[in-house]
Order: sequence, then C-alpha cells, then structure tokens
Amino acid sequence: MPSEDAAPRLDVDQILADPGVRIVVCCGAGGVGKTTTAAALALRAAEQHGRRTVVLTIDPARRLAQSLGLTELDNTPRRVKGIDVEASGGELHAMMLDMKRTFDDVVLQHTDPAKAAEIFANPFYQAMSSTFAGTQEYMAMEKLGQLHARGEWDLIVVDTPPSRSALDFLDAPARLSRFLDGRMLRLLLAPARTGGRSMFSFVTASFGMFSKVVQKVLGAQLLTDLSGFVAALDSMFGGFRQRAEQTYRILQARETAFLLVAAPESDAVREAAYFAGRLHEERMPLAGLVLNRVHRPVVRLDAAESLAAADRLVELGGHAATVDVLRAHAALARQAVREQQVAARFTEAFPTVPAVSVTAQPADVHDVDGLRTIGAAISRP
Repeated sequence: MPSEDAAPRLDVDQILADPGVRIVVCCGAGGVGKTTTAAALALRAAEQHGRRTVVLTIDPARRLAQSLGLTELDNTPRRVKGIDVEASGGELHAMMLDMKRTFDDVVLQHTDPAKAAEIFANPFYQAMSSTFAGTQEYMAMEKLGQLHARGEWDLIVVDTPPSRSALDFLDAPARLSRFLDGRMLRLLLAPARTGGRSMFSFVTASFGMFSKVVQKVLGAQLLTDLSGFVAALDSMFGGFRQRAEQTYRILQARETAFLLVAAPESDAVREAAYFAGRLHEERMPLAGLVLNRVHRPVVRLDAAESLAAADRLVELGGHAATVDVLRAHAALARQAVREQQVAARFTEAFPTVPAVSVTAQPADVHDVDGLRTIGAAISRP
C-alpha cells in the first residue's frame, strides 16, 4: 500500500538555500497548518541559510505574531528580534495582510488625493475593500507584487488566505478582471463616459428595462453608490488588471516555489490534489507536498497484534495499565494506516511530486523554539 513516503523525498533545505528561489507560496485548505509551516520555513531560511526573509501571513488569529514573540503584526514588515542569525547573517521580518489598508494604498498610489478621498467616502468602496468576496485573495496578490517589486528581500514566504477553497488565491485576479470587464459594469460606466449625466436618466433613456431590473435587484441607493464607485475607479481599472497579470507571471517563474500543505484527511488531501492539478495547468512551479500532523506508532506492532496481546493479558490477569497502553497503541496503529491510505490518493495521482511528512506535535506551536522544531522536521534528511 502506498504511503506519503512512497513519493520522492522533498528537500526543503535545498529550496530555502537556493538564491534563485525568491518566493515560496504555502497553499492548501484551511486548518492544515499553513501559517505555522510558512513561519517555520521563513525562520529556517534566515537562521540556517542566511537569507533576508519576510513572511506574509493572512491569518486573522495572529498566531504568527505570538509564535515569533511580536506583540502585533500589521501591513508593514517588522523585524523579528532574538533569533539565532549571528552565524548565518540572515534576517527575518514578518507582516500580516491588512486587506483594506492594502486597497487604500493602491488607490493612493494610483490616483490624486482629491479622487482618493472621493473613492474612500463611497459606501460601495467601503464595503468592497473590507468584505467583498475575493478582495482578500486579490489584495494578497497585490501585496506580494509590492514586496517583490521593492527588491529588498532574498526570500518572500507567503501564507495564503484561509479561503473556502485554496484555489481562490489563484482565481481572485481572474475574477476581478471578469468583474471589471463585465457587461453590467460597462453599462454602469457609460454615464461617466458621456459627460456626467445622471445614472438613472442615462440608463432609463438608453436601456429601459435594464434600469428597472437592476434598480429592483440592487436598490436605488446601492446602484447609485456602485455607479459612483465605478466612475471614480475608471482610470485605475487598467492598473488593477496589469498588476494582477504581472504577479501571475511572477508566480509562473522559476524564482517561485509552491509548497502544498495538507493534513492526512480526505478533504485536505483532495484540496491539495485539485491545487496540484491547477498549478500544472497554469504552468506554475510545484515544489512539493508537506503533509502535516501525521501519526506514527512508536513500536512495530500493528493493531491486530496489539489487541491480541491486550486480550491475552486480560486472560492472564495482567496489569490493567499495560492492557490500556496496548489498546491505545492499536487505535494509533489503525489511525496511521488510515492516514497512509488517505495520503496515497495524492501520491498515486501525482507520483513525481516530492513529499515530506511531519509528525503530529504533542502541543500547538506558540514560540520560536516550536517553529524551529517544525522547520527541522520538514527539512529532516
């Protein structure tokens, strides 16, 4: 029966030490340890390989800040102090994506102050920049593009958003482009491009039934807000699209390495397989799979042998604690077999993708020492 170890061995240290690799993207379903993995890899790149590294997290629980000994993270990279970089000469910086702040920065960068103030005051912009579906993923791509363009970092490690689907990170730019190029948006833009006549008089005269239907669905005020938002951002649309395309090309380049992160659970492995297929379709460089929270028996007894030994001890009046240990081991052995079977679904579908498994830790990682342990486990020879 194939297991996660049936795949080629993933050499994470080789990736982290390679000066040609400037971006590592940790992706996968939510709740599989992406944030911890990203932080552990960034710490190891700085301490062991002397690279000036920044880790970008989108984790709202702020676990990354806590594990790195920082009181808080924000939209600006902060240097992590107290790590062991004297010998390597590396540096570690960390930041957490602020979706609205990133959107605001884009607006400020690409328009004049008066127009920016108009955009910021628009209710539709206020909603879109904070809660619009896909905005977080798109802004993660924006921030990655900004960090890359600054050229200050040897390595950028990205912890992708905890989305409903891991594919949202790749799909967000395309969704935004479809939104900007959509027929309805072009209709809404028409008044702004025809001398500033009112939204409703123009649409009523030109589109009749369309106006009534849209106003009924969206409501008059929302339609007014949306029209104003579209008109204000009209000059920026090309820039949104261009930057999204540039970042997409960066993700396709050899300087980028995608690491799939999964747990040995059906949904997480299925999501990783979907993502692997998509990366192949998009010609993006998949470096390997990190399989987190794997359980391994501590002795070489399978479940049947452990249960048989426990039953025999009961018959002989053996010590109850020993019987409990054998039965607990049997449960662990069964779990390990199930996890191997789940992991095999990925390795059978992608037999050439390198993989590494990380044993489940007895407690949650909450400090730098814990991150070092995880980094060493991912990079073990």
